Amino acid sequence: MGKQLSDFRYNTGETKVPWAAVGENYNEEDLLEIVRFLMQGKGDEYETVLEELRRGISKLAAISQPPGKLSLGTKVEAAEAAVDKFLGTSGSLFVTNATAGFEIACKYANLGPGDEVIVPAITFIATMAYPLSAGAKVIFADIDPKTINIDPADVERKITPRTRMIIPVDIGGYPADLDPIMEMARKRDIIVLEDAAHAFGAVYKGRKVGTVADFTAFSFHEVKNMTSFGEGGILVTNLPDIRDHLKQARFLGLDFSRKIKNWLYDITAIPGKYRPFVPGNHSTTEIQGLGLILQMSRIEKINATRKAAASYLNSRFYGNPAIIPQDLGTKEIEPTFHLYLLKIDPHKAGGDVQLLKKKLDDKGITNIPHFGPMYRFSILETLGYDRDKIAATCPVCEEIFDRCYTHLPLYGLNAEQLKYMADAVLESVAEMQEGR
Repeated sequence: MGKQLSDFRYNTGETKVPWAAVGENYNEEDLLEIVRFLMQGKGDEYETVLEELRRGISKLAAISQPPGKLSLGTKVEAAEAAVDKFLGTSGSLFVTNATAGFEIACKYANLGPGDEVIVPAITFIATMAYPLSAGAKVIFADIDPKTINIDPADVERKITPRTRMIIPVDIGGYPADLDPIMEMARKRDIIVLEDAAHAFGAVYKGRKVGTVADFTAFSFHEVKNMTSFGEGGILVTNLPDIRDHLKQARFLGLDFSRKIKNWLYDITAIPGKYRPFVPGNHSTTEIQGLGLILQMSRIEKINATRKAAASYLNSRFYGNPAIIPQDLGTKEIEPTFHLYLLKIDPHKAGGDVQLLKKKLDDKGITNIPHFGPMYRFSILETLGYDRDKIAATCPVCEEIFDRCYTHLPLYGLNAEQLKYMADAVLESVAEMQEGR
């Protein structure tokens, strides 16, 4: 076997003067600070154990060596493979966040001025950020009052010959109703990008979320059911013409399988729906990849714990005509229970949800609707949208958001906290009904 050439990107092979792939390695003191950050505490006992750990790390440093690569290496590859195995997909792409996944999918659709993108009236700003930045027009579809997800019937009403993309969102981890959306999109050659930021592990009509839409993006931000050290996202696609190019779309189109004259690689454009596009840089680190692998090993347990908490709250609220419990799904619809959707009938509750939210706040119950109506943000007015006119086209959103629902937390709560939260909701509704 011939001599392996040195490659400065990985610091491999035989060389007399190496070029380190990692500029400055993290040392034992750095590692201790990372442990201190991840396992925070105070007091004499904490400091004693930390000192013991310091001595152990110092011994380990003497017989170990630092990693040769910190980004886009074997851990990232392993994380992507684990996602593909879990979802039943292929070619998944680990990126900096779900928003980066949205951007790649929107670039594939070649969005630009004159194009229209349909999004739900209620979602996070990231859902519409790239279409707006590309000069496309965002069209707001009303919501389903049962799930707060996009209403397929209103989507169909708002499709025009200029519609290039539909972006359903799985609010709180409850899968959007994709079949009718996919059917209308297929008939009109429209791309469907599922914003599944809340929904890793969800099932829609017996199929894992991620296997239905043209593109699906998941988030591993620090508040999600699982995280990759605070940030990260996965993009999957069911379109074969882009799947094999996703890795290059993550990192500026670098193609190490090809070279230009006197250089190490080539830079390629990525195939789009109508024309090639220029990719951005959405690289992820090996630490993020490791974090995702570790938490993926317990995602089913995490989601089951959340479901158990939601089931308990439902058991407490059933029988109260003023409270509409969270839909727990069916054998074929499995939410991830990222949030608990608490809805009330304002007429039976003696007031709207704004009063209920205040009473819950006063009792120490954190609650907030995820998210606000997108068309109310000033960015849209700045870009020339008529916010009042849009609101008139989304009457369900206007009614449900202002008067009927909020979200409650489900994870990290013990039995006593869950009981207190359920008691607080029931007591608050009783106070409203009695005019207190």
